[in-house]
Amino acid sequence: MTGQERLLSLSAAIREGLIETAVRDSSVVFMAEGIADPSAVYGTTEGLGQHIDQERIIEMPLSENGLCGVAVGAALMGKRPVVSLHRVEFALLAMEQIVNNAAKAHYISNGRHKVPLVIRMIVGRGWGQGPEHSQSLETVFSHFPGLKVVMPTYPGDGKGLVIAAVEDNNPVLMIEHRWCHYVTGHVPEGYYTEPMDGPRAVHSGEDVTIVATSYMTLEAVRAAEALDKLGFSATVFDLRVLRPLKLDKIIASVNRTGRLLTVDTGFRKHGIGAEMVSEVVGNCFSA
Repeated sequence: MTGQERLLSLSAAIREGLIETAVRDSSVVFMAEGIADPSAVYGTTEGLGQHIDQERIIEMPLSENGLCGVAVGAALMGKRPVVSLHRVEFALLAMEQIVNNAAKAHYISNGRHKVPLVIRMIVGRGWGQGPEHSQSLETVFSHFPGLKVVMPTYPGDGKGLVIAAVEDNNPVLMIEHRWCHYVTGHVPEGYYTEPMDGPRAVHSGEDVTIVATSYMTLEAVRAAEALDKLGFSATVFDLRVLRPLKLDKIIASVNRTGRLLTVDTGFRKHGIGAEMVSEVVGNCFSA
């Protein structure tokens, strides 16, 4: 990261990243249902029309499969669409486009076609969400080859990751926890990318390694700070990138601490936490 840093919320940092990349690259277009809604997708799309032509901000019909299909087609024809889905569950209605078209186009064309597409999805509980709109399905999408999956927690990462996602020639799913949108942190001024190269250590310790995703990273840091007062210490990693899953830093930490705790926002079984435990056990511990 470069440039002078300021305090911004995650939503403001993502908005700034979207605007800066769209101003630089005229192929970037925005598609969503309700993109002109006063909430502006938690403030992340507010004021886009003040910086780019309105024709690049496209209000789409209420059909997620159709929306993502149009976005995949636009990406194949040279655009860089950024799709915003207000809830991760809406992506379930577009699995055909995301899994069978966006994720596979590069491979089934023997590398001739690329799909530079970003799909933003919101997870987390909130007023009126109910069981259908409060799930955290990042592990579902992390299962599929051809997709990249990121989950920013802190604003500095959020801006850099969204710019990197837009620049990437592969489909990138950016999954944002609604509670993290209000988290504030230091964000450099200017244009920069945050490489999708794995976790970031956000707290240092010697007794246990904790790996968390999204909002649970904040909870893990609070727990680590409580352990500090009790005479114990924990290294906490914000996973940030679920696919590709790069665990070298975590494996090195577990080799040092001898203990691993995973904390994520999804279901307990068959999740990203279980995947990390499997990888770490295979690389750190022997009979």
